[in-house]
Amino acid sequence: MHSSVFLDKKGAVIRAALLWSDGRTTAECREIETRAGGEARLRDWVRNPALEGFTLPKVLWLRNHEPEAFARLSKILLAKDFVRLRLTGILATEPSDASGTLMFDPARMRWSSEMLEAVDLSASLLPDVGGSSQVLGNISEAGARLSRLVPGTPVVGGGADNACGAAGVGAVTPGDAVSSWGTSGTVLAPVAAPRVDPKLRAHTFCHVVPGVWYVMGVVLSAGGAFAWYRDQCARDLPEPSRDDVLVDEASATPAGADGVTFIPYLQGERTPHRDSSLRAAFVGLSLAHSRGHMTRAVLEGVCFALRDSLEILRELDLLPQQLLLTGGGAKSAFIRQLQADIFGLPVATVNREEGGAYGAALLAAVGAGAFPDLETAVQRTLTRRPSATPHPETHKAYEHIYARFKSRLLVARA
Repeated sequence: MHSSVFLDKKGAVIRAALLWSDGRTTAECREIETRAGGEARLRDWVRNPALEGFTLPKVLWLRNHEPEAFARLSKILLAKDFVRLRLTGILATEPSDASGTLMFDPARMRWSSEMLEAVDLSASLLPDVGGSSQVLGNISEAGARLSRLVPGTPVVGGGADNACGAAGVGAVTPGDAVSSWGTSGTVLAPVAAPRVDPKLRAHTFCHVVPGVWYVMGVVLSAGGAFAWYRDQCARDLPEPSRDDVLVDEASATPAGADGVTFIPYLQGERTPHRDSSLRAAFVGLSLAHSRGHMTRAVLEGVCFALRDSLEILRELDLLPQQLLLTGGGAKSAFIRQLQADIFGLPVATVNREEGGAYGAALLAAVGAGAFPDLETAVQRTLTRRPSATPHPETHKAYEHIYARFKSRLLVARA
């Protein structure tokens, strides 16, 4: 999601893609705010703030820093839509991924002419928008040679990673909510109408389900924080059991890691702080602490950062009664229980572990006619496993530890 594939008039790639995690566009974000006339306009035009991860700042970066490359620019595609182009020869996207470009209005379901005019970009740079489960092309002869798929095979719209991840665990109707651990982490709640956080801490995007949107908070380093810690601090452990050994050590450590706090802002943070300059830190270490304390602090720190997003949903009167889990945070019984205890909510998984890939497959099944709609596909293929429920005393203890985490923000800003 958000990544920028820049094409010339012949459909050739102009330069390496700028990915969602590329944070070099802070100046371009300020330029967007200035050109738009303030964040209130962004809230009205595109329902989201200008953040480094989004697509539009990357387009302006290309214009500002590589003018010769920008002069060749004919089309801007997102990553999956570039794959579609190579498979089918069709230039297209769909609402869930377009929502994260900062050039699309999720409420009006169209490219924002107001935003494009403010930054002096032509709408001709952008592809047509179809449905997430709509067939938006068929495998061409050239695509068949590249992929070994049968010519004529339908290719549906698809979706943004977190929208597909939500579909992959069945969170397709208002009232559901999902906690996801990928490289980044999210807490996502489907809604029946566009809801915008007045403070623009959370995102408002289109879901892959027609007539459904979602509000989402994003933690930039979730599974990525654990992977960094594992690779830097547990090199002595043998593969492939390193993760299991670390989690076992963490589970043998008390809640709160005996005073150790980990701030997981390894590459800045999006929700709720919107600050690419924030940095990570271990706070409270002493000679008495072990690797188990540090591991537990990392896992707790990720959960606390995700809880920040959950608290924003609650402020917006989106009050989930349960969280569905997907990604790395769903695979360990200890981490599932940790989330339940920190969030104060039951957490559950489903009978599929493919996450976003399974959601994309369901969209393909709908587009191919196997199911009449995504809701039916979810009902017929997914079942929820028994929930992990919060332990009351542990959750009560974590209320104080979460407050300690929030008080450490000054360290992250140092």
